Amino acid sequence: MSQRLAVIGTGVIGNGWIARALANGWDVTAFDPAPDAEARTRDFVDNAWPSLERLGLAEGADASRLRFMESPEATVVGADLVQENAPERIELKREILATLDAATEPDVIIGSSTSGFKPSDLQRDCRQAPGRVIVAHPFNPVYLLPLVELVGGEATTPIHTETAQSLYQGLHMRPLVVRREIEGHIADRLMEALWREALHLVNDGVATTEEIDAAVVYGCGLRWSLMGTFLTFHLAGGDAGMRHMLEQFGPALKLPWTRLEAPELTDELIDKVVEGCEHQAAGRSVAALNRRRDDFLVELLALVQRYWPEAEGLEGRI
Repeated sequence: MSQRLAVIGTGVIGNGWIARALANGWDVTAFDPAPDAEARTRDFVDNAWPSLERLGLAEGADASRLRFMESPEATVVGADLVQENAPERIELKREILATLDAATEPDVIIGSSTSGFKPSDLQRDCRQAPGRVIVAHPFNPVYLLPLVELVGGEATTPIHTETAQSLYQGLHMRPLVVRREIEGHIADRLMEALWREALHLVNDGVATTEEIDAAVVYGCGLRWSLMGTFLTFHLAGGDAGMRHMLEQFGPALKLPWTRLEAPELTDELIDKVVEGCEHQAAGRSVAALNRRRDDFLVELLALVQRYWPEAEGLEGRI
């Protein structure tokens, strides 16, 4: 018997969940109050499907196994997993999650795609089974990138976490259980630090957006794809590894190389960033750039799986 994902909110992230679930042979029900939501979602899935076919579709995978519903309550009836993707406004999310908690069987996990809020804050207005309301934060494009950060709140038990891990693994994702809740979780905090520094470099006239992206694509980004941050620096210490690296380069951490506070988003800085990105896009539509990114990720994921032992078990489909 196939499993069913209920998706609340069908923006970029919600649609990414839908495409991933359909590709893995799940049924999907969805709700979004926007009048054109269903049309946008079906166009999104059509655009993503060729990349998913290249990765390998699950038995029974069919883009037509998607139904849009008239209300959140109707959407979650009979669901095995619920995914909330509302805008990042805490009061709105609490209201929606309380509605979902009341309408969903108490043993069904409700994951929030929030990139910043802590699960205890999201659980606050849930009365039936608040512990099963957790953070399940993915990365765009959700239908290709396997990481999902799972964060439990004050009411969450180990059983909730284990159940969530199993469900997201059923979507061929790689769950990363965050040890304790913190705003921004793990990966977004790392990306925000790089993003703030990049904005300073543009603002100060040190580099253009294209030059900064090139620095990542042809430099640190290539290494990070395989080793991440810590193992990359471990190699920088030579045969003695991380200890020697910290002894040699550790004092430089005290130098004012980075500015962790974001620069003020002045009109001038906004114009620089926007103009730089438009120059890089070179007239290509977002849909065309998405397809280009997806083609690259399909090939890169295959390479990462060959060299990253912890990816074992994810072969064939992500």
